Amino acid sequence: MFYQPVLETSRLILKKISLEDAEDMFEYASDPEVTKYVSWEYHKNIEDSLKFINLLLSRYEKGEPSDWGLYLKENGKLIGTCGFLFIDEKNMVGEVGYVLGRKYWNKGIMTEAVRKVIEFGFEKLNLNRIQARCKVENIASERVMQKVGMKFEGVLREAVFVKGRFWDMKMYSILKREYEKNREA
Repeated sequence: MFYQPVLETSRLILKKISLEDAEDMFEYASDPEVTKYVSWEYHKNIEDSLKFINLLLSRYEKGEPSDWGLYLKENGKLIGTCGFLFIDEKNMVGEVGYVLGRKYWNKGIMTEAVRKVIEFGFEKLNLNRIQARCKVENIASERVMQKVGMKFEGVLREAVFVKGRFWDMKMYSILKREYEKNREA
C-alpha cells in the first residue's frame, strides 16, 4: 500500500491533485511542446484534464504509486507532476516520471521536485534503486536525471510503443548507497 504524504521543497509543495486543479493542469497539459516526449497525448479540452485527474484520484484511493502535483509555494498554482510510475516492492525498485509547464522550464524546478521524490523513495519507502527513462531526444529530461545524481545505464531500443511508433529510451538510475554517499559529501 503506497502512501502519498505532502512533501515540501524550497519553492514547491508536492501533494495529491484534486478536481479543482483541472484548469491549471489543462494550462500545461494542452501544450503539444510539453507533451512531446510523454506517453500521453496533449489535452484537447478540460474534460481530458478531468479524466486524467480522476485516474490519479483512483490510484490514490487504491494506494497505488502515483504522481504528486507540483504546486508553487508563492501562489498555490499547479505547474506539473512528479511521482512514481511503479514500485516493485520485491526488488525494492521504483521508477520516477515527471512533466512540467513550459514557462517553468530551465529554472531547476523539476530537479528540486525529483530530488524530493528520490529522498522519499529511499528514506521512507526503503527502495534500493530508483530509475527514470526518457525518449532519446529528450535532453531536458536527461539533464534532470543527471543533476539528481542518476547514472546513465544505456539505451533501451524500441522499448515502448507510444503515439503510434516505437521509441528508444535512455535509462538512468541511482542506488541507495550512491544517494547516501552524495548526501554525506
